[in-house]
Amino acid sequence: MVLHTSPYSSAFLRCLTSLSWGFIFPCYWLLDHLLASCVATSLEKRRRSQDPCSFVTLYVLVSTPLYLLLLLASLPFALLGILLWAPLQAARHPYLYTHRRPDKHQAEQGGAASLADWRPQGRSFCFGSANVCLLPDSLARFNNLSETQRRAHEVGKRIRNGASRPQIKIYIDSPTNTSISAVSFSSLVTGFPRTSSLDQRPDNTAEAEPLTECPVHNVSADCPIHTAGADCPIPTAGDDCPMHPTGDQSSSDYPVHVAGGENTPECPVHTAGAHNSSDCPVHTTVAQNSPDCPMHASRVQISISAPEPDPPEAETGNHQGEGDAESLTGGVPSNNTLSHRTSMFKKHTGRKRRQGDDGIDHEISAFFPANLDFLCLQEVFDHRATSRLRRQLHHYFPYILSDVGCYAWKGCCSRFKFLNSGVMLVSRYPILDAHYECYPNGRGEDALAAKGALFVKVQVGTSHQEQRVVGYLTCTHLHAIEGDAAVRCEQLDLLLEWGTDFRKATSRPSEEKGLEDQVAFDVVLGDLNFDNCSSEDKLEQQHSLFTQYKDPCRLGPGEDKPWALGTLLDTSGLYDEEVSSPECLQKVMENEEGRKEYLVFPTNKNHCPNQKGRKIPLKGNGRRIDYILYSEVVQQDWKVDIEEFSFITQLAGLTDHLSVAMRLAVSTGEEEP
Repeated sequence: MVLHTSPYSSAFLRCLTSLSWGFIFPCYWLLDHLLASCVATSLEKRRRSQDPCSFVTLYVLVSTPLYLLLLLASLPFALLGILLWAPLQAARHPYLYTHRRPDKHQAEQGGAASLADWRPQGRSFCFGSANVCLLPDSLARFNNLSETQRRAHEVGKRIRNGASRPQIKIYIDSPTNTSISAVSFSSLVTGFPRTSSLDQRPDNTAEAEPLTECPVHNVSADCPIHTAGADCPIPTAGDDCPMHPTGDQSSSDYPVHVAGGENTPECPVHTAGAHNSSDCPVHTTVAQNSPDCPMHASRVQISISAPEPDPPEAETGNHQGEGDAESLTGGVPSNNTLSHRTSMFKKHTGRKRRQGDDGIDHEISAFFPANLDFLCLQEVFDHRATSRLRRQLHHYFPYILSDVGCYAWKGCCSRFKFLNSGVMLVSRYPILDAHYECYPNGRGEDALAAKGALFVKVQVGTSHQEQRVVGYLTCTHLHAIEGDAAVRCEQLDLLLEWGTDFRKATSRPSEEKGLEDQVAFDVVLGDLNFDNCSSEDKLEQQHSLFTQYKDPCRLGPGEDKPWALGTLLDTSGLYDEEVSSPECLQKVMENEEGRKEYLVFPTNKNHCPNQKGRKIPLKGNGRRIDYILYSEVVQQDWKVDIEEFSFITQLAGLTDHLSVAMRLAVSTGEEEP
């Protein structure tokens, strides 16, 4: 199957489309701004109330007649453009595939995944799903969101910063503990400063590959820990000592003295008192074999991977979008650092993943997982926003499928499609095949968008027999109107049918070697627009989708696991100070009262409002409508286990959904040769 790297197969058709869109765009832009001026977000209303002398009202009174006059003047050109544009959509490809080859910096930080030989113990893969609500600005305001172009840029920046942040793993070698602690938010005491997750990546000068002999120093000499060495950055005293910023070793600001004194058992640097030892200045000879020793070089090894600075904001290769003539402007200012939460020392206060009764690690995280492999985005409707988002994501993800869907009368039904499907898939692994299908049964306003399913086959490795190891991804966004359960169930039936057909069509042996592919995973991601607790969604909860694919957050129809979290935010509270940043939203979601305040819950018919006018919840932890499902049986004798599941708050203030992520471990069950 050939991947479409251009919306049209002919340069002539591309020119005609650009010409037609040039006629349409002025009218589209004016109509969007005219409607947007009539719908204010809660943040704009708050600012107006706080500033009585605001000129916003005057601006609206003056601009509205002007927009209306210019709109009427542009209508004839828009009609001419539509007459030219609509027939061209019959020849348009259903998606745009872009591939950006990783540069030197990306290769060093692992932006492109390796296709090395598949080892028997297998690999782990991380999947994510996020609804980003990138509608035209006038439509996004009905969800209490605005500035679609700025949000698109910021969404892409936050996602790539989260996925490419430094990942620190602490390997503990102990007679009693052989596990690996991979705390995502770890940092060294002398490492990155505490900042916001909104900020950009760390400065490349602030992090170097540390020596495994010392988990604190990047280099060594005259160190109170090492008995020999050279150029140790931590002297025993003085103003230059980064461990004693005031020059006083008894200072309470000393970052290692957790109890306020240097002679406490927790101090890993000072060798006073009972800690004198010729081998280890922290512990006695007996204590050196303890797995709690954070300093002993033979017991702890630190592995750090840090990203490089941002590459230039330029889209190279073949990802020039159709009709994207506007340059990137605006954005939220931020410095060049990144937040990392916990300390590597014995006592720390950072958040840790929790493990449920089912053995699944779960967490509420302010970051997208490090080394995110696949991400499915929904509601990426606006064309200019798509281009901005794609530019940002290409800094980390080499392979992207965007502008998925059909327009005008082409496709699944006779209804005119003003918007595409809104689905976008980004990947660190090469995409082999892709196929899109449009749901034919959309109703109401949902029928104006070409909602459907995107089926993708990716290569994730090569076996010892030179067979390709592949994975299957299904990205979708179902019908949104409440009460249309039959419509969603019919779409789920089509989803399963189309997925089976796609896997059959793409499972034939490769042409080069004639060997069948080995399937590592089969995953479904997307916004299904129903939850597992609402009484109104009982029909969808019992669908056969959940017998073919496993939902890691679900106990059964109508019942979620206790740690499962709703993903639909109450739009009226998006700009409250309590949820204004990823860290703030994370803290709120960790609190039951906070969840009741800022999540949408299933409600009964006779609900009553609380103090802010929001609906009082009945049960569960909110409406969980964003899903990641996986098939447990994909290849004979292979094993698929879920390692962790995350609810992500990094897009706080940019969308009305929480994002979700899941990490799968895939193994063959064979022994290492």
